[in-house]
Amino acid sequence: MSTQSTDPPHVRLGLFLRDNPMIPLLIFLFLLIAALEVMRPGIVIPIRAGRDGLISTFWVGNLVKFAIPLAMLAACQVLTMLTAGIDLSVGVVATVAAFVCATLSSIWGATPAVLIALSTGVVVGLVNGFGVGIVRVHPLIMTLGTGLVATGCLQVYQRMVINAGTEIPGGLEWLGIGRTFGMPNGLFLFIPFAIFILWLMRYTGFGRILFALGSNERAASLSGVRAWHVYLALYVLSGVIAALAGLLYLGMIRQTSLSLANPLLLPSVAAAVIGGTSIFGGRGSYAGAIIGALILRVLDTMLTLMQMPEGARTALFGLIILAVTALYVRITGTR
Repeated sequence: MSTQSTDPPHVRLGLFLRDNPMIPLLIFLFLLIAALEVMRPGIVIPIRAGRDGLISTFWVGNLVKFAIPLAMLAACQVLTMLTAGIDLSVGVVATVAAFVCATLSSIWGATPAVLIALSTGVVVGLVNGFGVGIVRVHPLIMTLGTGLVATGCLQVYQRMVINAGTEIPGGLEWLGIGRTFGMPNGLFLFIPFAIFILWLMRYTGFGRILFALGSNERAASLSGVRAWHVYLALYVLSGVIAALAGLLYLGMIRQTSLSLANPLLLPSVAAAVIGGTSIFGGRGSYAGAIIGALILRVLDTMLTLMQMPEGARTALFGLIILAVTALYVRITGTR
């Protein structure tokens, strides 16, 4: 007889949820969607399926569309958190890439503009990787500093091209606002991207090394891992992902600003944490981060329906994130 069969039911349930952490996340998501349907304006009686409800194919498409760039930035956080780090520069990198692409498209064309925009992520990633892996600056401080430097450079660049005008490449608009069978075209980019990240984390030596560095960097180094090589590759990858997310976000919003994607920074961290990634390293799930991004977008819709002032919305948004994260940790027994 197995030991588990002698445990009380609540203990067996806790062990099951700990071994299958996606289940409580999906439960949270569907409960929030159900609450959102109940909260819809003017509700009097239960709605008939498919009629008069807030939840529709169009709404689901919008939910997925705005969750995609957040989930892409959450990938940056999941990968860096595996090594007990964090990347606070991703919002700025996404903004810089979007601004550079929009301003250069009218001068050099779409393809060179996209390539140069992606290269900004490579440059910031190299600086972050050098600082974290070689100089040994704490990732929190390093990425915060490079984010501030990149913001200053963007302001200088904006003054240089103030008369150049902007142009959104047609391909980015197609990805950002187009739909196919009711679902956003951004999925044509995101689905291969998500498969790549899941494959990278689970089936490659690079992914296993990230987990090893987060669990015990000294032991990984003694086993022959050159940590600084890994950090360089990690933060370059994070920078490229952030730049790619910024280009997609540009196609969605169709306008430029000096703070376009900055509001996505903290939600990207929250999505990773809600999805079960430990800020102390050694454990993470990108599939969970994707569900976390969807949860945050549903929460944002709920707060919008409640017509709360911006300050109260921000505070309540943070409290809900803390509550959901604490409940998830409590149910699954993870940290």
